[in-house]
Amino acid sequence: MSGYNAVLARNTDNAPTDSRSSQTVAFSHYNNLSAQLPIDPSTGALVAGGASEQATQCLQNLQAVVESIGHVMDDVVRLTVFLTDIADLDAVDAVVPTFFPDYVPTRTNVAVAALPLGASVQIEALVSQGEGTIPDAPQAGDLVKVARNTDNAPQSPVSTQTVAFSHYNNLTAQLPIDPSTGALVAGGAAEQAQQCFANIEAILTSIGHVMDDVVRITLFVTDLADAEAVHGVYRSSFPDYVPAVTTVVASALPLGASVQVEAVVSHGDGTPPQPPEDAANIVIEASSTAQAPQGAFSQTVAFSHYNHIAAQLPVDASGQMVSGGAGEQAAQCLANIKAIVESVDHTMEDAVKINIALTDLDDLAAVDQAYATFFPGGTPARRVIGVAALPNDALVQIDAVFGNAEGTPPQG
Repeated sequence: MSGYNAVLARNTDNAPTDSRSSQTVAFSHYNNLSAQLPIDPSTGALVAGGASEQATQCLQNLQAVVESIGHVMDDVVRLTVFLTDIADLDAVDAVVPTFFPDYVPTRTNVAVAALPLGASVQIEALVSQGEGTIPDAPQAGDLVKVARNTDNAPQSPVSTQTVAFSHYNNLTAQLPIDPSTGALVAGGAAEQAQQCFANIEAILTSIGHVMDDVVRITLFVTDLADAEAVHGVYRSSFPDYVPAVTTVVASALPLGASVQVEAVVSHGDGTPPQPPEDAANIVIEASSTAQAPQGAFSQTVAFSHYNHIAAQLPVDASGQMVSGGAGEQAAQCLANIKAIVESVDHTMEDAVKINIALTDLDDLAAVDQAYATFFPGGTPARRVIGVAALPNDALVQIDAVFGNAEGTPPQG
């Protein structure tokens, strides 16, 4: 029945609209929401006030989108909070719980160099979709969201360590905190990365999973020069294969950390009431193609009904940076993504979420021109951030999440 899955893009007038993206794109048992800026949908302008007011508006916009598709905020499994000043995190933390009366989702908090429209806050959400997107076919029913914590990893009152829904576990981004002391570990980027991955492993062990169940990693570093050391720790953390990866240069991280690691994890046993015969032992399928740049990481990792595409730089298959400006670079990034998804028998119409990082947000208009040639209907949900630097002095980096209608074995 998985062959009936379809990309379901939806919008509401009660939240800001953008012709370049959909507010929410559902596929299988998740809704992928576009990152929300603090725009008042009635005026189309940023709201007045500071981080607290901006965070409130972002969350109100997310709530409007969530409610427009028949869901509630407690269906959110992950929040990602982008700030231009990490000192604003306390103000955001005071606002977020007012939108989540019964539990707190997993969280990622990061300060970046800039946000669109000069905003100070941007928030995105991943939302469960209990009814799924398989028309005229049996559904899994009212799937249970399972939120869990362990004492063997750092805990926080404003986030849950891991929230499972259907066939995925979404983990709170891990800082290099020693759970026995509650303090950052000593040392540099490598030592901090080791602690982040140790925390991830502790969470996975507590829920009966292993590191090779990870399908996607996002590495946040405050200094691009630390990326090589962090990548070395990353590769050593996975004994049998290397998941898809995106590296983001943060302007700052909570607690003054230099490294933060976010993980998305397969959940082969699923969450109730999925029948065991439909859920058990689903295979992770990692794939790469010579038609796109190859490296030490998997280009795409499929699990169940999603393909996770590693971040693409404007490098051609021979490893050379393309000439030209941000428009040409964006086109190359998207051409790489296209080559990857076509190598696994998918098309660009299967895209559900696109994440764009730019070193200069003034380049966004040029990027959007290239973007429109790959996504003329503006269907995928989208996120745009400004970063201080990218590898190879690139101007643009793009990663993506695609639907995988056929699923991975043993699903048919």
